Amino acid sequence: MFYPFDETHMARALALAERGLNTTMPNPRVGCVIVRDEQIVGEGWHIRAGEPHAEVHALHAAGPLAHGATAYVTLEPCSHFGRTPPCSDALIQAGLKRVVVAMQDPNPLVAGRGLCRLREAGIEVVCGVLEARARSLNEGFISRMERGRPWLRIKSAASLDGRTALANGQSQWITSDAARADAQHWRARSCAILTGIGTVLADNPRLTVRGIACERQPLRVIVDSQLRTPLDAAVLDAGHALIATAVTDAARFEPYRKLGVDVVSLPDAEGLVDLPRLMQELGQRGLNEVLTEAGPLLNGALIAAGCADALLLYLAPSLLGNGARGMFALPEMDSLQQRQQLHIQEISPVGSDLRILAQFWRRQVAA
Repeated sequence: MFYPFDETHMARALALAERGLNTTMPNPRVGCVIVRDEQIVGEGWHIRAGEPHAEVHALHAAGPLAHGATAYVTLEPCSHFGRTPPCSDALIQAGLKRVVVAMQDPNPLVAGRGLCRLREAGIEVVCGVLEARARSLNEGFISRMERGRPWLRIKSAASLDGRTALANGQSQWITSDAARADAQHWRARSCAILTGIGTVLADNPRLTVRGIACERQPLRVIVDSQLRTPLDAAVLDAGHALIATAVTDAARFEPYRKLGVDVVSLPDAEGLVDLPRLMQELGQRGLNEVLTEAGPLLNGALIAAGCADALLLYLAPSLLGNGARGMFALPEMDSLQQRQQLHIQEISPVGSDLRILAQFWRRQVAA
């Protein structure tokens, strides 16, 4: 059964899980709080893959006080041996009386087995406390487990009339320093940054996390149908990059591979990169969240192909006019029934700009 204080302690566990926002991939972000006599006696969160899970850290902090206590965990405790032992076994051995879980693990290797093991050991199990918040925290991991592909978020900076650059391409800078700094946090939490060859040739971006502490850099992914990425492009620095192309001649891949850059051929029937197949490829590589920073052509193609899950928009208080470039090059519509509908999650001021988070209706992570 639920108790009034369950949500309070689960909220604390979720806050702990957020501390691993930039570090746990490909694993989910998980927090754990152990409570005895309504007092927190142990806390923990998963820091990075290959290291102890949140439950283990919390049990270590609680010590013998864990016996007869309640554990609040943001994701179902694992029940299989991976790089670490099963957390469900650790909770059983510690003598927990009750375990409250925010959501069942979508990983087929777990998927209810951890909860079943706890119940079989005589532990009271409650599932579904603050589930919507828990799912939002791990939307990328859930997407990869349930759909075999990452959660893709398109980021764009524009004027209030939806323009990202002048007709001559000038775009630096439409939004404020604060908005650009805020965007770095979204880069840091992403497993990969996706862009197109047009952006590479026009801006020569690095697409790295800057200005904030980040112990690893996201994979840089370039959609380049004709394989035109210059070998000295900044985005290829250090080799931590992947080029998706429609070219099938493997001999053309070798100069990139010598730089440590991976190249994958994914042609569609029109000689372009097959974007849904690219999403599946990224999922197979263990990528949970992908942030797209591209031009209107790739942005529009991702939306039209059903690959985009959400938008991250920074809108500046300015107008650039009809001749300036837009955010999304979408096919012309004959009816409003064809429009792409979204759910606004959040509107926040960032410096002098507005940040809008929105999800496409059909790609929302259901609670």
